[in-house]
Amino acid sequence: MHASQGRSVGLGIALASAFAFGGSGVAAKPLIEAGLDPLHVVWLRVTGAAVVMLPLAWRHRALLVRRPALLAGFGLLAVAGVQAFYFAAISRIPVGVALLIEYLGPALVLLWVRFVQRRHVTRAAAVGVVLAVGGLACVVEVWAGLSFDPVGVLLGLGAACCQAFYFILADQGAGGEDAPDPLGVIAYGLLVGAVVLTVVARPWTMDWSLLGGSADMGGSQVSAALLLGWIVLIATVLAYVTGVVSVRKLSPQVAGVVACLEAVVATVLAWVLLREHLSAPQIVGGAVVLVGAFIAQSTTPSAPPPSGPVAGGSGGGRAAEAAEQEGRGTRLSAEPTTP
Repeated sequence: MHASQGRSVGLGIALASAFAFGGSGVAAKPLIEAGLDPLHVVWLRVTGAAVVMLPLAWRHRALLVRRPALLAGFGLLAVAGVQAFYFAAISRIPVGVALLIEYLGPALVLLWVRFVQRRHVTRAAAVGVVLAVGGLACVVEVWAGLSFDPVGVLLGLGAACCQAFYFILADQGAGGEDAPDPLGVIAYGLLVGAVVLTVVARPWTMDWSLLGGSADMGGSQVSAALLLGWIVLIATVLAYVTGVVSVRKLSPQVAGVVACLEAVVATVLAWVLLREHLSAPQIVGGAVVLVGAFIAQSTTPSAPPPSGPVAGGSGGGRAAEAAEQEGRGTRLSAEPTTP
């Protein structure tokens, strides 16, 4: 009962994270169309969130000594890496193709669990990933831009790898007594990401006056400062916090599949708020992603394997995983994504 309730709560938090992350593009696009460079929007997003989380960073300053590698890895990969690789990819290949490649991250998580951690992966989790990726291909209408650019594809795969490490690092330390507080890890991850993105984005070249004006959102004028506030507080701070908590309550592979809903949320919000057209294949693809996420988190193994925990969506497998990892004392702690 408790495991089932915990999984339900985790699923709800994962959905909240997907909605929060999915709304970033709808708020960012009007700012970009108003004249801000995409990389400058990303820098404002991460740096603003880092400033908001500064009190938590100070509160958990002991993490700098206890877990410096985790903080650096989270900031470099889960925050700065995803953003930098994704924007570099869309400079060479269509946005839809880059987004689809980035969301191969959950599949890479399964490969990590199976071949690096050498744990069993449930068939439900594997089927869920396949369906989610297939549905995403329809959501982003990948056939609309099939020109092959090997460098662009490699950059997209770099974003996918960083996204996979977001889920892996977010799960570190979930079952240990000395687990670092996820809020502290997020705070320092954002600080590290802000420093890295400052070098990449060069914000001193930005036209700051644009933030004092307004931007067009589906025919309505909206304050640029309000849009930026949404991106920082909802699409970054709230999204990262709920994302990490959902990974702790579910598992990296299940939370990764649910995160695929971010692209669906982004497409629907763009349809409603930006008056962008939503085609029949996109609607069907969104339904397929939903089915994949449901399958990945709903199936529970009939019995736990004797050799170790099962990677999937089961409460029993998750509890066994926590016990085994706590016994080994190897877990750390930590969150997205998505543009």
